[in-house]
Amino acid sequence: MSTRHAVILAGGAGTRLWPLSRRARPKQLLRLFGGKSLLRLARERLVNLFEPAHIWVVTSAAYIDQVAAELPDLPRENLIGEPVGRDTANAIGLAANLLMLRDPDAVMAVVTADHIIEPQDRFEMAIRAGLATAGRNPDCLVTFGLRPVTVHTGYGYLQRGERVDVGVYRVRAFREKPARELAEQYYQSGEYYWNSGLFAWRVSAILRELERCLPENARTLAELARTWPRGAATAPSKPRSAGRSSPTHPPEPPAELPGELAQHFASLSKISIDYGVMEKAANVLVVEMDCRWLDVGSWTSIAAVHTPDAAGNVALAPQALLLDGRDNILVSETDHLIVALGVEDLVVVHSPDATLICRRDQVERVRELAALRRRRFAEGYE
Repeated sequence: MSTRHAVILAGGAGTRLWPLSRRARPKQLLRLFGGKSLLRLARERLVNLFEPAHIWVVTSAAYIDQVAAELPDLPRENLIGEPVGRDTANAIGLAANLLMLRDPDAVMAVVTADHIIEPQDRFEMAIRAGLATAGRNPDCLVTFGLRPVTVHTGYGYLQRGERVDVGVYRVRAFREKPARELAEQYYQSGEYYWNSGLFAWRVSAILRELERCLPENARTLAELARTWPRGAATAPSKPRSAGRSSPTHPPEPPAELPGELAQHFASLSKISIDYGVMEKAANVLVVEMDCRWLDVGSWTSIAAVHTPDAAGNVALAPQALLLDGRDNILVSETDHLIVALGVEDLVVVHSPDATLICRRDQVERVRELAALRRRRFAEGYE
């Protein structure tokens, strides 16, 4: 039986969650979910599915120390630090090439650190089904689809084709974020899933498709993997008790990526796995994932995970006081007191050096502030 590995993609910047999400501490490391981060939740979802030695994380090289502290049970050499972001096709391709060197027969699941997915048992059932499907079909790529629960224009869609097994179908087409009228048609037809961004396949299968669809990137990624320094991954980890390092023998820090390798990686064409591979692949299957799935990319989506008070307010702050206010979101990671009086539909996010105040219906525009902020303050408050 092939060994099963999981790769967590955790390289996003989380621009819409400024001012807490910063260049030095992105959204997947913010502890806004019962004292846990999205990255920690992503790892905990895998606890019954994969051994720690078979869980990998692809993130920015700048975040490696923070990721290691957040996930102390994972081998340090399983943390892959990208010198610069080149989107998901290259993040997945690098991990797949490193896995091929370590375990050529591996079956690989790809999960993200951007989502809330529950309940746990249904998630595990779907991932097991996807891994089994990939194992039985060595040339296929497997994705996971979620039945739409509402008309949504912000997600990509998969069109379901013929059934090949219980809960498994061929993918007829990928559809990008649709206009409202089209999204309503997708919802009413019952033929479409939301594209979860989760995958499973044999490592050999994804590498073949990368070579076919993105040949220049594939060649560069294969070369990079062969020379990638230990600590940014490739060599098998030494056995360690309970998956943790001995206090007297702490893990070695990851080797610094040589400048030539970093430049080589930066030369890759930046492209997502959906555009670069999945939409071009001939043999794609979808496993239905019967879960609640929330893409946590804005302050309103984070608030949706938490229970509001009787007036619809969500306070994610140690010290918050509201009087005669409705449907507000208050956020802080410190004991700084936030007081709101007689206001409605506001988002107030406090950080030590910056505070965001906006209406709830304007949260998607926080990303627009980035360009304005850079023009005014250069790299300040990044």
